[in-house]
Amino acid sequence: MRRKSRQVKVGKIAIGADAPIIVQSMLNTATTDVEGCIAQIKELTDAGCDLVRLAVPDENSAVAFGEIAKRTKLPLIADIHYNYKLAHLALDNGAKKIRMNPGNMRDFNQIKELARRMSAEGVPVRVGVNGGSLHPDYKNMKEADALVASALECANVFESCGLKDIVIAIKDSDVLTMTEANRKLASVCDYPLHLGVTEAGTMRSGLIKSALGIGTLLQEGIGDTIRISLSAPPVEEVLAGKTLLHTLGLRRNCVEVVSCPTCARTEIDVEKLANAVERATAHINVPLKISVMGCPLNGIGEGEHSNLGVAGGKEKSVILKDGKIFETVSSDLLMPHFMMLLDEYIEEYSKNKGF
Repeated sequence: MRRKSRQVKVGKIAIGADAPIIVQSMLNTATTDVEGCIAQIKELTDAGCDLVRLAVPDENSAVAFGEIAKRTKLPLIADIHYNYKLAHLALDNGAKKIRMNPGNMRDFNQIKELARRMSAEGVPVRVGVNGGSLHPDYKNMKEADALVASALECANVFESCGLKDIVIAIKDSDVLTMTEANRKLASVCDYPLHLGVTEAGTMRSGLIKSALGIGTLLQEGIGDTIRISLSAPPVEEVLAGKTLLHTLGLRRNCVEVVSCPTCARTEIDVEKLANAVERATAHINVPLKISVMGCPLNGIGEGEHSNLGVAGGKEKSVILKDGKIFETVSSDLLMPHFMMLLDEYIEEYSKNKGF
């Protein structure tokens, strides 16, 4: 059973209570690069990202944040460290949520002033505590306990000034510490929780650590929004987040792509084809299973359990629909033929299901 939390809204996006678990990411382009940010936001949106965070390290970035906010429908989160003035500038420029770190922003008078303004303007805060930037006052505590104490101290200051719309994120690069801290936090408050393993690493290590840490907590009913942090393009974070939620049965309306690990029988580039299919279907909010197989051995059988599928060959490839061979095509025409069938399938599904 999912933990009961209060609900917070970021623009029109609901977090917590009975709202779907939200997938987030953060831009890795400079915020002052307005066009680059707009392009990356579009890519993330097309991939199914629900919320995007941007770093605001200086005044120029705050101004650019405003230009970006005007040109996207997605509510934007301003990531603030050290400088309360930047938080106010981000609010001036359309931030729909402020992330602040009590490890480097612990002036309670400044927090109260910010809290009163955010409460009046209906803008929520994310109190984001990281193991790598804990305030020195907590250094003598066990790390999991210190993360919880720091987060609650800051949240209590915000709430004492009337700001009820609070999300808490407790992150650590150590998976066991991260899970322990979030379990403790979940047991003592009703704030929506943002889950993530910070500095998780590369695609390989980051995906494993995030799946273990975030997945474990989600299975226990803990967590309302997630970010899978990777040293990789942000779109990979979104695709991974959606896959994790789908695997746990927490997000039904998305496409699942299964593909074979390849072997000596493989005659096509399965990795390239599977990635292409995954990217091409990331924006589709329909529960589909698509199989991408490198040869007919398991391809036909796997296709029987999929809505759509392909079994590739060196010269000829098979396209499957609802478990049956739909078409045999030249391998160089496989992707365009498959995409045409996919579009038809989505249209047919939508009509039948009333979407």
